[in-house]
Amino acid sequence: MAKTTPDVQDMVAQADSGARNPSGIAGRILWLVPLCWSLFQLWYASPLPFIFRFGVLNDTEARAIHLAFAIFLAFTAYPALSRSPRDYIPFQDWILALAGSFSAAYIYLFYESLAGRSGAPTSFDIVIAVTGMVLLLEATRRALGPPLMVVALVFLLYTFGGPHMPDVIAHKGASLNKAMSHLWLTTEGVFGVALGVSTSFVFLFVLFGAMLEKAGAGAYFIKVAFSLLGHMRGGPAKAAVVASGLSGLVSGSSIANVVTTGTFTIPLMKKVGFPGTKAGAVEVAASTNGQLTPPIMGAAAFLMVEYVGISYVEVIRAALLPALISYIALLYIVHLEACKAGMTGLPRRYKPTLAQSLLSFVGTILGLVVISGAVYYGIGWTKDVFGAAATPIIAVLLLVVYVALVKIAAGYQDIAEAPTESLTEVPPPGPTLKSGLHFLLPIVVLVWCLTVERFSPGLSAFWATVFMIFVLLTQHPLLSFFSQKHTLSEAVRKGIDDLAGSLVTGGRNMIGIGVATAAAGTVVGVVTLTGIGLVMTDFVEFISGGNIMLMLIFTAIISLILGMGLPTTANYIVVSTLMAPVIVTLGAQNGLIIPLIAVHLFVFYFGILADDTPPVGLAAFAAAAIAKSDPIRTGIQGFTYDIRTAILPFMFIFNTQLLMMNIDSAWHLALTVISATTAMLTFSAATQGWWFTKTKWWEVVLLLLITFSLLRPGYWWDKIYEPKILLAGSEITEVAGELPIGAPLELQVRGENLEGDIISKHVLLPFDEDAVTAEDRVASTGLMLIENDGRTLVDMIEFGSPAEAAGIDFDWEIVEVSLPTDRPMKEWVFVPTLLLLGVLAWNQRRRAVKLAADQ
Repeated sequence: MAKTTPDVQDMVAQADSGARNPSGIAGRILWLVPLCWSLFQLWYASPLPFIFRFGVLNDTEARAIHLAFAIFLAFTAYPALSRSPRDYIPFQDWILALAGSFSAAYIYLFYESLAGRSGAPTSFDIVIAVTGMVLLLEATRRALGPPLMVVALVFLLYTFGGPHMPDVIAHKGASLNKAMSHLWLTTEGVFGVALGVSTSFVFLFVLFGAMLEKAGAGAYFIKVAFSLLGHMRGGPAKAAVVASGLSGLVSGSSIANVVTTGTFTIPLMKKVGFPGTKAGAVEVAASTNGQLTPPIMGAAAFLMVEYVGISYVEVIRAALLPALISYIALLYIVHLEACKAGMTGLPRRYKPTLAQSLLSFVGTILGLVVISGAVYYGIGWTKDVFGAAATPIIAVLLLVVYVALVKIAAGYQDIAEAPTESLTEVPPPGPTLKSGLHFLLPIVVLVWCLTVERFSPGLSAFWATVFMIFVLLTQHPLLSFFSQKHTLSEAVRKGIDDLAGSLVTGGRNMIGIGVATAAAGTVVGVVTLTGIGLVMTDFVEFISGGNIMLMLIFTAIISLILGMGLPTTANYIVVSTLMAPVIVTLGAQNGLIIPLIAVHLFVFYFGILADDTPPVGLAAFAAAAIAKSDPIRTGIQGFTYDIRTAILPFMFIFNTQLLMMNIDSAWHLALTVISATTAMLTFSAATQGWWFTKTKWWEVVLLLLITFSLLRPGYWWDKIYEPKILLAGSEITEVAGELPIGAPLELQVRGENLEGDIISKHVLLPFDEDAVTAEDRVASTGLMLIENDGRTLVDMIEFGSPAEAAGIDFDWEIVEVSLPTDRPMKEWVFVPTLLLLGVLAWNQRRRAVKLAADQ
């Protein structure tokens, strides 16, 4: 790994793992505690407690221990102030660390006593809760800076000052006993869903990433990216984008991603002609987008599972296409920048012929297809034949493949051991790829467990981490055995050191996430205690005037502002808690059915963009320190590159096919992917002011129009064809009988809510596929209807039914029922759009040739 400047190292330490590195006994404790934390998390995630019937913990107990570790390390690893000592831990920090960890572990230590007096806390309970809350806020300030602490404090003040607030957000207030009991002694606040996700899922994925990095996978991914792209125009910048994307697969930190890849990609970008500001901005844009990339997504993927109520695989599927096209667009932006500046790539030792390149490409694709097919169908076959014995058979096969790949890698250790900062020319792709193929196996294990076995994210990460432990312990001895370069004892010692180091690194990297999810849980607890979530609907509707686009812009601005100081995970928790239900509710009231996952991804995307938004974007500061450029200008340039990411959330709110929803065939999927990718490339050309040559203003306007038409074809199609036929609510039974299987019943309903307000909204109600008659279909939605004076009213709602989930109540009126019109596919809009794009391309190409001839 390339050497970083002390300022950058300190920035990363302060942001991710703590800036203190004391010696002596304190240093040993600061090494041992995160090691124990990692071992505890592995024990909790494993089946061992149930096998040995020892150390079995429920979710609440595990969360308490998890937070106790996080708070203890926050006070010992992070100095109180910038001028505080870093080479030793002051006495008062030890006291605060012990008091904070005891307060966090209080629920675990006195679990049965607290359960016995639930709702009637003692004075000592309240003292512990107040102490814990104050120390959690201080731990948050140390680990993450003031913003999240300030946000949590504002919500706490709102809890106690409810009667004195403006009428629109006023509430009756809460006593100290009630508030602290709710926030600290139950699972509604600090120890709620967010901390539970950190405990069950996030820690293991962060640990998995730390192990991959320690094993050498990070450097391997970077070298592979350079070997494939380094020779192209602006190659180092393209390689930086791909390397950051690969790092983002297992990393939850934009800053760590910038420093991991940026310490050598940024100097190489400058070497081929990128100015420092743009070199840093490319790295920032690529690294922040790493958090968009499944399967980790900066821990937000696991929170979405809990908040949205869908499976982890569905979250990955929804996030995959936007992340993919966002990265493709960034690669294209880099290419356009290189074309504008007339750059070249890094030199190659040899230039393959066209036939060799095609053979290598086809061979690689066929090899991946064969391997993927063998794994998928091979393992499926073993399960059918061997039943329960399939798992040990698969484990043996995995072991054989691992040993074979390590043997192959042993022949290319010169490439694997070469420091990344020495990349002054493009390494040969074949040998570079072969030097670390075994690093892909743990990721294969992870993806297999998630998508095929359908294990929980926590259990999947556990088995992938177990395999990574095996890799760390065995790869050096095996490489030594096959290459005869090192003694076996040195290799074994190296493996043990790598394993211990990765366990410690994983623990220290989790400090910020642990306290962030706990502090953000305070916000969630206040929302449930005060009911401000219901008030926010009226507040946002008043601000936006009920306009859905203004409401989305308002939400995006809130996410950006909060995200400037909050880590992505905490920002997502806060904004999604407040704004996601509001957007869904107001959208339904305005006739737009917005899937909950689309809203949560919308909030998440703008939280990520804050990482490079001046004046606080820490990723931009880290990149600027490496590039020796102005951090504000670097952040602004990075944000201009990320505009392509900013338009995607607005598009997938209105066109959910971008989230791979409502896609009914393989060719429909291909059409969606191709059109979305083309749209992002045209948008990149429009915002960069360059395509084949410099664009004119009217070409920019047309490119933006083409982008909009490709991303949201339904807008124009609705102008030509009515999307639905609106019928009276009394015709609900007839409409239900005409709908095809799988199509939901779309209704406009109106009625009085619990606050006494009359509301109107659109709802989608799926009916039972086994329902035969139209009456049975309506009944399967949970609606029991009556006719009264020509109005169709809800007489009763079946408990647990789709109608109840949609928020319909008894005595509500079915105002309208919608029947989809039989119209051509909206994708026909692509035909004139692509013709216009072709004309623009011809005109641009003609001008580019003419300019070249004139020169």
